[in-house]
Amino acid sequence: MGSKNKLKRFRENETFPNVIQPTREEVLNNFSHKGKWHSFFNNNNPIVIELGCGKGEYTIALAEKNPDKNFIGIDIKGARFWRGAKTALENNLTNVAFIRTQIELVDYIFDKAEVDEIWITFPDPQIKYKRTKHRMTNHDFLLKYHEILKENGVVNLKTDSEFMHGYTLGLLHGEGHEILHANHDVYKDYYSPGEVTGTQTFYEKKYLEKGSEVAVEGKLTSRSYETKEGEKRYVTEVVVNELLMLGKK
Repeated sequence: MGSKNKLKRFRENETFPNVIQPTREEVLNNFSHKGKWHSFFNNNNPIVIELGCGKGEYTIALAEKNPDKNFIGIDIKGARFWRGAKTALENNLTNVAFIRTQIELVDYIFDKAEVDEIWITFPDPQIKYKRTKHRMTNHDFLLKYHEILKENGVVNLKTDSEFMHGYTLGLLHGEGHEILHANHDVYKDYYSPGEVTGTQTFYEKKYLEKGSEVAVEGKLTSRSYETKEGEKRYVTEVVVNELLMLGKK
């Protein structure tokens, strides 16, 4: 996307009543909407948030299917969720809002037990060990989610990364969290929730096309690191310089 288009979308976002773009300082210092989201939507319906919402496709799709719930998409890249915000206005979806801010500030945006459900769709798995703190299902993030969720609140994770899937399952089991449903291939699992298989993002649809070929240019690298317990670990990674979708065979 060109810089001119980004600037145009930023300016348009400022005119959208369903877009909130606070500064970091505003979020950290008694954010005006914290604890008052039901007033923002003018109803007492359940609040569902999508973290790292991208273009807002999941937020919009869920809002259309569940008019009795309020949906809030959160992403730092306003030029992306511009599409979702605009679609919501065009389709008169009054149960949709978007916030431009960092995900790690989620417990400053919502009050304790204010959120009913969380969706995390295709987050960056942050595979490198030094990026663990940015992984959206790490221990610290789980604590934040627990703080803002109601007693029976639910977190939904949808990922195309086997690493992210395995890491999250292991962490949840280790910390004693209840796992309602888990499968490494939701589209082949008969019991997968409808919200998971019935909604797909633009890129998800693209990568799910059968018979598509991809070309990858990169190199294999190996490295080692030492854990906090003093154990030496070895990792082999594929450093991708370019990924090209070739289309169907």
